[in-house]
Amino acid sequence: MVTLTVVLQTVLIVALAPLWNGVVARLKARLQMRRGAPVLQGYRDLFRLAGKETVLSEQASPLARVAPYLLVGAAVTICAWTPVVTTSPGLAFAGDLVMTVALLAAMRVLLALLALEAGTTFGGMGASRHLALSALAEPALMLAVFTLALNARSTNLAAISAAVQASPHAWISPSHLLALTAVWIVVVSETGRVPVDNPATHLELTMIHEGMLLDLSGHHLALVEWATAVRQLVLLTLVANLFLPWGIAGSLAPAALGLALLAWLGKLLGFAVVVALTESLTAKMRLFRVPEFLGMAFLLSLIALTSDTLLGK
Repeated sequence: MVTLTVVLQTVLIVALAPLWNGVVARLKARLQMRRGAPVLQGYRDLFRLAGKETVLSEQASPLARVAPYLLVGAAVTICAWTPVVTTSPGLAFAGDLVMTVALLAAMRVLLALLALEAGTTFGGMGASRHLALSALAEPALMLAVFTLALNARSTNLAAISAAVQASPHAWISPSHLLALTAVWIVVVSETGRVPVDNPATHLELTMIHEGMLLDLSGHHLALVEWATAVRQLVLLTLVANLFLPWGIAGSLAPAALGLALLAWLGKLLGFAVVVALTESLTAKMRLFRVPEFLGMAFLLSLIALTSDTLLGK
């Protein structure tokens, strides 16, 4: 039963990853009094790209051919131990918080190397910006989640979720709220959303994530886009089920799992509304202000960890 639950949770994240972007795009269009693209447009784009030919240089290294598959493999592996609808340990023996951050870092490096493979200016700019910002975001993410891990006395993601769920009033503590704010800033940066980046733009001097994908084509581009969407949904799921684990099932009873699935989908919809409102009301900040933005996330997470360690709050 545990193995089946792990498989179902993995399939849920992988299958629904492109849908979340479609919901955000549709909400933004409605807020801006536009009709907008269909919610399932992301799936159509991926299937269209998968049917096209992939163009590679004759001088391309083997990395350019295998990196898209490695990105998808790393993203799916993280899904295997991410708690989605239950706090059951699942594959806790295979991965925890440290392994999750390590695989996320590996995905960033692979994507940067893939962008540098073509040797173009835009790919190099996007890769350098992506890694520079990630170097600021990763420590903030680690410190914020370690704030919860200290109370759970474990770095296992399911155990952290269960510990927070067992203390329903602990989420209003200063350390928890500071860590939640820091993680949300990191998620906004890592997923390339406004105000850090704009996924709808192709301006050469401002784009970060999109700049790394300009030289990809065909099914390689489809794989990278899907892996990026899965990583995004994993980060949102970590926010939903580590910091706000309301409704997540503590057992494998079908009724509890059904309610947990509805709670997870509801939280993701709430995040989509927040992102759509933010991107409709907020302008993208200047690139040189982004490190200050991420520095604030690191400071908040450090204060959260210090407050929880020294003051127990």
